[in-house]
This record gives sequence, C-alpha cells and structure tokens, in this order.
Amino acid sequence: MIRELVVVSGKGGTGKTSVTAAFGALAQNSVLCDADVDAADLHLLMAPTVRKKTDFMGGCLAEIRKDDCVECDRCRELCRFDGISEDYVVDPINCEGCGVCVDLCPEQAIDFPVQKCGEWFISDTRFGPMVHARLGIAEENSGKLVSLVRQETRKLAEERGCGLIITDGPPGIGCPVIASIGGATALAIIVEPTVSGLHDMQRVAELAVHFKVPGLVCVNKYDLNTDMTRKIEAFGLERNMTLLGRIPFDPIFTKAMIEGKNVLEHAPDSLAAVSVREVWEKIMSFPSMNTMGIKDFSAIIQ
Repeated sequence: MIRELVVVSGKGGTGKTSVTAAFGALAQNSVLCDADVDAADLHLLMAPTVRKKTDFMGGCLAEIRKDDCVECDRCRELCRFDGISEDYVVDPINCEGCGVCVDLCPEQAIDFPVQKCGEWFISDTRFGPMVHARLGIAEENSGKLVSLVRQETRKLAEERGCGLIITDGPPGIGCPVIASIGGATALAIIVEPTVSGLHDMQRVAELAVHFKVPGLVCVNKYDLNTDMTRKIEAFGLERNMTLLGRIPFDPIFTKAMIEGKNVLEHAPDSLAAVSVREVWEKIMSFPSMNTMGIKDFSAIIQ
C-alpha cells in the first residue's frame, strides 16, 4: 500500500519546502513530488537530473478563421472580456478560454485548440526519484496540473516498488491545494507562530476535515513567538490533531538553501536538524504512516 504525506501550509514562506527536502533525505524507499506547480522550487534543493519531459496541455484559446468569418459581430457582443478586436482578431491575453464565442458563432468560424500551459518532469535526485512540473507564466489550470503530477508520481511509485510519496503541496486553500490533498494519507501542516499563521492554519485544518485527511501540526520558527506557538498547539489539540513538534528559527536553513542543500546535509548536528528528525520520527509513528522505515542518514552526510 502506497502512503502519501502531503506537506502544506496556509501561506507561503513558512519553510514548507525546506522541511519537505529534509523529509526526502530521511525517508526510505520513497518518491518525491512537487505539487506546488505555480511556484515550484523543490528542485532548487534536490538538483534533479531530468529523465523525461512532457508538455502539459490544458485550456483552450479561441482562433477566428478570417476566411470563414462574415464579421457579423456576434462574437464581440458575447465576449465579456474584450478579447476580440474590431478587426476580429482574438487577443490571447484577454481571452479567458470560456468558449462562448466558439459555441454561438453562426458560421462556426472559430477554432478552439488546446494550448500548452507548462511542462512536467520525471527526474532522479540524490534522494530518489522525483516528479515535478513548471506551469507557464500567467497560465491557469494549475489544479489540473497538480492532479496530473500526483497521478504520475503514484504510477512511478508503483513501478519502482516505493511505499511512500512525499509531496510538497501548494500554500493556501485554493484549487491547487484541493487537488493536492484528496486521497492523501496525512497532511503535515507547517505553520509559523503569527496571528495570520494561526488563521491560515485553521483554514487548512478545516479543508483537511472536509476531505477526511488527518492533519498533523508542526510549528516552524516556534521561538519567535512562544505565546502564539502555544495558541496554535492548543487549537490543534482542540481539533484532535497530532502535534508533530517544534522547529526553532535558525539561519542555518537559509545557508543550506544557498548551497542547494537541505538542513540535514548542511548542518546535521544543529538544533534545527535534530528538531526536523524528531518531527519526522513523529510522522512515522502516526498510525497510518508507521509502516515506513527511517533512513540511516549517516552514510549521506559522510
């Protein structure tokens, strides 16, 4: 049975990707997945070697065939986004791809081809295989791409006999997040001790309840505001959420990122690295995750 741990946060900048990279180093027999396709950056720490690249096709764009168009102006009347010029040329920036003009054109003179929105990759890393993607600038359909990346990750895990998927999920509670948590085994919610951090965590927790996925709480940079840390943990206990532990604020995370490493590689004996290990062990002891092993990291850091 393949288990999937999705690391999420209510907002960006909580340290979610840094923690995910460290989890990837500690995990045994796992596949990494970067589902944060709008702002993918796990590859910056994983240095993947791309083995397969595939175009992601999603969304359509109207194209008027000038030879068939009789300039009846129906399409311009219907378009609510000012996407068609006076000389009946579709503006690719304003066109929202709704397809109204395509369906209601009296002459059927408008094509609706599928567009390339991005790319997705299967790669090798020093910690195992990884599936990741890159959405095009200002492109939509990120939820669809997230679903595709997760599906391909599960296929890869089945092919290679891996029992665990570690997914770096998107921040927030929008469509990409919804696409990243459905069917997951557990969510590791990374939260920072601020008022907005608590509020955003509450929204993610509600989303987890809706999709019936267990939420596990980890407070990153906990020592910046210990009072708020206690409030976050109290909220988690009220909602019967598992408390994974606390990770202290430590500039060592930033120094590790500059070197393209995770904190365990950069400073394996630091307090931050020790805290991350403790959090990982707590995740592995969670009932639905406890069949996974923990990698002997000593061979990696030598």
